[in-house]
Amino acid sequence: MNNLSRWVGLVGASAAIGSLAIILFGLWRGARRPKGRSTGMAQWMLRWPFYLIIGLLFFGTCFLLWRPIPLSVTPLVDLLMLVLGALLYFPGLALVLWGRLTLGKMYDVSSSLGAHLYVDHQLIKHGPFAFVRHPMYLGIMMASFGGLLLYRMWTLLFLSIVFLGLILRAKREEQVLAAEFGEQWETYCQQVPAWFPRIWREDRKTTAEISGKET
Repeated sequence: MNNLSRWVGLVGASAAIGSLAIILFGLWRGARRPKGRSTGMAQWMLRWPFYLIIGLLFFGTCFLLWRPIPLSVTPLVDLLMLVLGALLYFPGLALVLWGRLTLGKMYDVSSSLGAHLYVDHQLIKHGPFAFVRHPMYLGIMMASFGGLLLYRMWTLLFLSIVFLGLILRAKREEQVLAAEFGEQWETYCQQVPAWFPRIWREDRKTTAEISGKET
């Protein structure tokens, strides 16, 4: 069991580092592009000095909290936590990467206090964005809760709490997207939920349409 946990932990850490590298590259590339419409405090917050200060505070806190949570469990519970953690953590990271790669040049950072778009911003509606409006944020929260079960460190508990704030950030982003894309954004919101896919929506619509034609 210890060997299994160790290997899962190593693979998970490698996946997290790779995902972070791809995200940071996207932020670096986005900082070089001209900005367009903004909302909140984005004009003065979302700049490199802000990134640097917040980044140092965030990663410094994560480093200081990287200590085991004193938790004693039975081997069965340990296995269940490992399985459930993996089922949340790895699909969560995959969802983050899928969303990041789908956004491409449209990817940029925001905060719960402000968000901005690019001058040539486009509304992305394919890939994971065809199922939920905030796949990356959903994936981050899944990965943080899964990581808490896998690693059981205070850092992951901190991240699980902090990342709940992504719900507020999503609302801020939706404000600027609604202002930029208007009716197109409203139609997209009607078709695609914010967080949880409507698995049966198309089936119900198809059945209703078929019934209407038959009558």
